[in-house]
Amino acid sequence: MTLRIILVILLVSVFAISVSAQNNTKALREAAVRVDKASVVMNEIMTSMDKSIPRDLLKKAEAVVVFPGSIKAAFIFGGQGGKGIAIRRTRGGWSAPAFLNMAGGSVGFQIGGSKTDYILLIMNDRGMNALLKDKFEMGGEGSVAAGPVGRTAAASTNATAKAEILTYSRAKGLFAGVSLKGVVISPDKDLNAAIYKRSAYQILGTPPVTASAAPVSLQKFSSLVAALSR
Repeated sequence: MTLRIILVILLVSVFAISVSAQNNTKALREAAVRVDKASVVMNEIMTSMDKSIPRDLLKKAEAVVVFPGSIKAAFIFGGQGGKGIAIRRTRGGWSAPAFLNMAGGSVGFQIGGSKTDYILLIMNDRGMNALLKDKFEMGGEGSVAAGPVGRTAAASTNATAKAEILTYSRAKGLFAGVSLKGVVISPDKDLNAAIYKRSAYQILGTPPVTASAAPVSLQKFSSLVAALSR
């Protein structure tokens, strides 16, 4: 092998390593922004004086999912989409965040647009199994109900008590339980692979990836939920 060929191989290798490092840095930055936004939403809602997720429900939840600032727009045909994160309860706290996408649509005479924060509480194993599918349609699989609001609100109705997933939304400062039927949740395969070299199923499966195994910049949300659910 000539010296020229060796130099070419070395240059190509260095270039490939540089591109890979840049891609990883970009992915980590995007992931950290998502975690930061989800943390802000969760903290603001849970520290509200009278409008928050009941603490007893958060303590019982198997997983917490947040889609911050999801966009809903409509002109005759409506649609919504967002990017979010999910963490699962572990024996010692909460897992590392897995990254998810949300999409949905509706038909009817409508016009307008808004940004909405969505929070989902996964209440049991059946709800968790539904969430971990490649594509999960809210309302199409599993029992989904609008969650009760208030620090001490009791899960008194049968629909709430038996629900596998409780759903909430916040738009223009108003926080309430909401039906998310027809919305499809799927893993963000590219971002999960870039950060963990694993799928969402592997991150949130049994056993889940612990929060301490995630990059430091991605541990904020897990720590926040741990503090809120004590």
